[in-house]
Amino acid sequence: MAMQDSGKFWGYRRADGRVGVRNHVLILPTITCATQAAKQITELVKGTVSFIHQHGCAQVGVDYEQTFRTYVGMGTNPNVYGVVVLGLGCETHQARSVAGEIAKTGKPVEVVSIQDHGGTLFTIAQGAKIAAKMVQDASAQMRELCDFSELIIGTECGGSDACSGLSANPAVGVVSDMIVDRGGTSILAETTELIGAEHLLAERAVDDQVAKRVYDVIKAMENRAFMMGVDIRTGNPSPGNIKGGLSSLEEKSLGAANKAGSRPLQELIDYAQAPSKKGLVWMDTPGHDIEQLTGMVAGGAQVVLFTTGRGTPTGSPIAPVIKIATNSAIFEKMADNIDINAGTIIDGTETIVSVGQRIFDEVALVATGKLTKAEILGQHDFGIWRIGPTF
Repeated sequence: MAMQDSGKFWGYRRADGRVGVRNHVLILPTITCATQAAKQITELVKGTVSFIHQHGCAQVGVDYEQTFRTYVGMGTNPNVYGVVVLGLGCETHQARSVAGEIAKTGKPVEVVSIQDHGGTLFTIAQGAKIAAKMVQDASAQMRELCDFSELIIGTECGGSDACSGLSANPAVGVVSDMIVDRGGTSILAETTELIGAEHLLAERAVDDQVAKRVYDVIKAMENRAFMMGVDIRTGNPSPGNIKGGLSSLEEKSLGAANKAGSRPLQELIDYAQAPSKKGLVWMDTPGHDIEQLTGMVAGGAQVVLFTTGRGTPTGSPIAPVIKIATNSAIFEKMADNIDINAGTIIDGTETIVSVGQRIFDEVALVATGKLTKAEILGQHDFGIWRIGPTF
C-alpha cells in the first residue's frame, strides 16, 4: 500500500468512526490477580496483546475512577479491534462494568472471569478460544486511506540531556504543528516537567479559562511534592537528567515545552481522558515515563513520539512508540531501541525543520504499518498514575 502523500496514512476504520493504526486484540486484566492468566493467553494466541499491572482492587473515590477510565481507554483506543476483559470476580473494578463501557464503541467485547469459569486453567482455555476468533475476524479487516486530521499523537521525553531542548524536542514541536495544521491532535503531557514553563503555555491558551487551568494543574502538582516535604521547582529529581547536563527542573521544563510547537493550547484534560477538541492539548500527567505514556494512549493517542538523550527501550502494548535520540552518540549506542536520530541538529548536518519533516514522514509510515523498534522487541510497558492510597 503506497501513500499518496505524507499527509495520509492507511488505517483501520472502527465502528465508532475513529481510525486505528494497529489491529490488536487486547486481553485486558481488570485486576492484578488476572494478569498472569492474561499473559498466558497472549502466549497462546498470536495477534493478542496484554499488560501486567498491580491495580484493580482496594481503590476508592477519584483514584478508582481514574484507574477505571484508564482500563476503558486502553480498550477503546482505536488501535484495538476487540477486547477480552479478564477479571477475577470479586474485585473492585468489575470486568463487566469495564466491558460495558468499551462495548459502547461498537467493537467486539467479551468477559471472562476466573471465579466464574472454575479457575485459572479453564479461564485461559476459554479466553484463548474467544481471542482466537477475534484475531481471525480482525485479520479480515482491510486498511483504508485516512487523513492526518484523524490522528492523535502523544509527545513525551524521557532521560533528557542538555541536547533535548535544542534538537529532538523542538523537532517534535515542528511535527506537532504539522499535525495540528492538518486538523489532527497533539497531546503534550508531563506536568511535572512543565513547571517553570507554565507561563509560556498559558500565553498560548485559547481563553482565560484554559490559561487559569494551566496554573491550577501546576500548583496542584507542586503541592503534591510539598506534602512530601519537597520543593520540586528548585530541584531536579532525576540523576540521569543531572548527568545529562541539566542543572534544574526549570531548565528541563523549558526544553520539554518545545514539544508543544507554537500553536494555541486548546484545552487541558485529565489523565487518561480523551481530548474533546482538535489541535494542541495538554494532558495532566506525572513525569514518570510509563505512567504518562499509558495516560496518553488511554486518551486515544494512536502514535507516540518519545525523545531521549539518555536512552530508553520504552514502548506500549497498544500504540507504536517512535523513539527519537537527542544526540548522535546515544543513537549509535542504543541503535536497537531508538528509531530516529535528531542529534544531526547538534552535529550541524540538519536543521530542526528538516528533522521535523523526517519525523513526520516516519509517523506516516508507522501509522501505515511500519513497526517501531519497541514493537519489534515486544516492549509492552504499562503503568497507571495512582492519586490515592490503597485501602
